[in-house]
Amino acid sequence: MSSTAPLQPDPQPIMACTISRDVQLFDLLIEDMEAAMGENWGDLGFDDALAFLEQPEAEELEFVAVALSKEDEGQLALIADIISHAKRRDIKVVLIADEVSPAVLHQLLREGGDEFVPYPLPEGELAQAIDRLRKGVGPILPEAPKPEPRATGDRSGVVIPVQGLAGGSGATTLAVNLAWELANVDRKSPPRVCLIDLDLQFGTVATYLDMPRREAVLELLSDLPSADSEAVLSAMLVHQERLHVLTSPSELVPLDLVGPDDVAHLIEMARVNFDYVVIDMPPTLVDWSETVLQAAHVYFATLELDMRSAQNTMRLKRALQSEDLPFEKLRFVLNRAPGFTDLSGKSRARRLADSLGISIEIQLPDGGRAVTQSADHGTPLAEGAAKNSLRREIAKLARSVHKVNVAEASADTAG
Repeated sequence: MSSTAPLQPDPQPIMACTISRDVQLFDLLIEDMEAAMGENWGDLGFDDALAFLEQPEAEELEFVAVALSKEDEGQLALIADIISHAKRRDIKVVLIADEVSPAVLHQLLREGGDEFVPYPLPEGELAQAIDRLRKGVGPILPEAPKPEPRATGDRSGVVIPVQGLAGGSGATTLAVNLAWELANVDRKSPPRVCLIDLDLQFGTVATYLDMPRREAVLELLSDLPSADSEAVLSAMLVHQERLHVLTSPSELVPLDLVGPDDVAHLIEMARVNFDYVVIDMPPTLVDWSETVLQAAHVYFATLELDMRSAQNTMRLKRALQSEDLPFEKLRFVLNRAPGFTDLSGKSRARRLADSLGISIEIQLPDGGRAVTQSADHGTPLAEGAAKNSLRREIAKLARSVHKVNVAEASADTAG
């Protein structure tokens, strides 16, 4: 009597694979893969895909379906590497995208993606994409990303940031009143001036000018790359038909809400629409502080005659010089400077400058209670205390800045 063992069917070859962070997040993809490929498909994670694509078994693959969502955009380099490996093995690539930006999709298609299918999958769309792959028909592409908005305007504004080197050193007072004085420096032909409050968390420019904080500011800052000149101007308020102001947001936001490219874009939009762009900076250095410094024509740094200011000035100087940044753009402003008859105070100011190796080019007197009162009332010093000694010095500074700018503009025109 003879016996025969039951014949085992040969295992079906794997003809396709899904590659994703977790295929269970794409349940409709599982259903469509089963409908299109039966049991002839497998599943891989992003971390396993590269190793598998190097194996001999990968030669049997007809295509891979790379499924990604918005959360996966941080692994763009890895996904692009997976696509490159697949293309080297002559394996077709279908991109399954759930709320992924058009810019990312186009980048992955340039890396070698053959097909694009949105998720949730439209009925029958995956089968149609597979059919197009087999017939060699090109993919139906997503809508191309819109070109980056270009600055529109006919000006080339002077960028003037103001930053305090110690708390209470008068940076916002200087920024607000300098901007107002520049807006009124020439009654016959007033320059266009804007004031931007980049102290995103605790900026008080709105308080100093009695302005509301609008939701439009947060909307603008949240999507600066797509903002054009019209969007920037629309988010601004105008103080007495003279000074355009972009206040800080109405809510407390992180300082990294914007990045270096965002800030550079904002400054450029302001420059082409205004003759002067005054920026009230946060008291801390952030990752876009260098961007503002590089864009600045002159950078005012306020300090006082005390040890806090001396130490912070030295630390800032060392930081900028160690990174080979343009420290020479800084103009140091001594606030509450000693009066004309205070010889002891003047001697201390000279020793401070000598010990720090800096030049204190601007000395602003103590404006007294009038400064606080004007800020609380939401009016520039020129309106609330026109004869105040601090106001007179800031007005003099504004005239000097404007005179230099006009002279340079005339020289450029003549040249």
